[in-house]
Amino acid sequence: MSSTRTDLAARLRDLDGRSYGNYKQITGRYRFGPVTVFIDRVQVDPFASPSKVRVRIDRAEAGFPTDITTDGADRIAVADFLLRTGTKALADLGQRAIILGRPGQEILERTNVRIDDDGFEARLLVNLPAKGRRILGRQAADILTRNVPELARTMFLHSGLDAEALRQHVQLHRDQLELRSRLGDEGLVAFVGNDAILPRRSGDSDLPMDSAAVPFRSPDSLETTFVLASGRSVTGMAIPHGVTVIVGGGYHGKSTILRALERGVYPHIAGDGREWVIAEPTASSIRAEDGRAVTGDDISPFITNLPTGTDTRFFTTTNASGSTSQAANLVEALETGARTLLIDEDTSATNFMIRDDRMRALIPAEREPITPFVSRVRPLLTERGVSTVLVAGGSSAFFEVADLVIALDAYVPADVTARARELVGAEDGAEPSVEAPDGVFAAAPARVPTAGALRPSSKTKSAKAKGLDTVQFGRSFIDLAALSQLIDGQQTGAIAEALEYLAEIFDGQTSITEALAEIDAMLDAQGIDGITGHRAHPGHLARPRAQEIAAALNRFRGLRLVD
Repeated sequence: MSSTRTDLAARLRDLDGRSYGNYKQITGRYRFGPVTVFIDRVQVDPFASPSKVRVRIDRAEAGFPTDITTDGADRIAVADFLLRTGTKALADLGQRAIILGRPGQEILERTNVRIDDDGFEARLLVNLPAKGRRILGRQAADILTRNVPELARTMFLHSGLDAEALRQHVQLHRDQLELRSRLGDEGLVAFVGNDAILPRRSGDSDLPMDSAAVPFRSPDSLETTFVLASGRSVTGMAIPHGVTVIVGGGYHGKSTILRALERGVYPHIAGDGREWVIAEPTASSIRAEDGRAVTGDDISPFITNLPTGTDTRFFTTTNASGSTSQAANLVEALETGARTLLIDEDTSATNFMIRDDRMRALIPAEREPITPFVSRVRPLLTERGVSTVLVAGGSSAFFEVADLVIALDAYVPADVTARARELVGAEDGAEPSVEAPDGVFAAAPARVPTAGALRPSSKTKSAKAKGLDTVQFGRSFIDLAALSQLIDGQQTGAIAEALEYLAEIFDGQTSITEALAEIDAMLDAQGIDGITGHRAHPGHLARPRAQEIAAALNRFRGLRLVD
């Protein structure tokens, strides 16, 4: 049974000055006209995690059009718009006790705001006020009986919103998803729209650069136009399935375009500058990562005949080198179904990428255990259908194996494929090729974790995110700093939940690939709330890709596989 606003205010006044633990008495449900406030969990002391509070308005009271709040993808876009509306309202109010979440430039599926068939709900974290360890009841009453219900009205009463801005937000999201869905049919792995602003304001900001930025413009030979179902026409540079090499001088925009493609697996908000940088959804950034743990990876396409005699078909180490870590990152991406690899020479191990003629002459092939990526990039394409977009600034080694070479000059791209082929003596019109044995990328055996792989005896608490880059799993800390496509700490929180979910799936027979497919299917069917078992207030989480969930699993130093 619901209590009223008057009841809650009276309780808080009565609690004023009492010890902080007495706040637990306000747990419950309260009605504020069309708004219902649920106080689900109260923090145990002023220094503990914030209290969990939900606010909800029924669909009939909210008055939203059904045509933008029925489809699952539309609900994600509307929820994102409402989250941004609420975040701005709290900032304008100067209210820091209420935490709704701060979205970035991308639109992610989140738990912060939920839209279902019955209505609209915001999940809040609230720091209940105190003086020392004594309750400030009147301040708490102001927060919970005035600020929280008013926030719900601001967010969830359609009559008070900018309806046209909301529709534009939803339509942009629809159009981005449509264009992404059409990449495969067009034989493309990515698209960069004309007039995109790719540079960011600074190294620690994801906001677009100001007026000094050079708008992107496609070379004529690569320019493609998409006419979308909405009637919107988008023109820009098409990056085809195959091997694409991006070259250019230092600071001319090579890495900038690759970073934009990494983020292109997510939809972006209007004004970001990268709204029309669209990559196919499995595109995965691959880099060297010295020191990471590797468990049971088949890195033999790249590394064999180690002097130690180690079997690289089932390679395990607690401290991978640059080359072995990059090989592991690549084969793990293939295991998750990646169809496109994004690689920057600057973050790669040189001996993994190339081996020049003089080094080949000095060190015989039979004495070199590493087969460089330049010799494997074509078999990846021909045997596994996996494309590569690679930034190269110091070597022409990939010209011979490239389908497309793009040169950037002061952020302006040019198609220089013909000139690059000419420089390496390739015949005009000849297909790029490389000598390699057939079947080098034959499917690796499935990796199957043991039944207790994620249930170490030392683990007594649930996995927990520690910022963007770390998950605490029992006594272990999983380092995710190398995952450039992990963009929000709420995704890291969801990865922690996913590891707990995986622990229930792994039974000594289910492979990593099968388990990831099961999680993805569950998330598609149930939404991000499903990863928590539909807790009433799941906290603030955002959906990660299977690639980043797998990356966390693979970096867990306690992972064990069935022999």
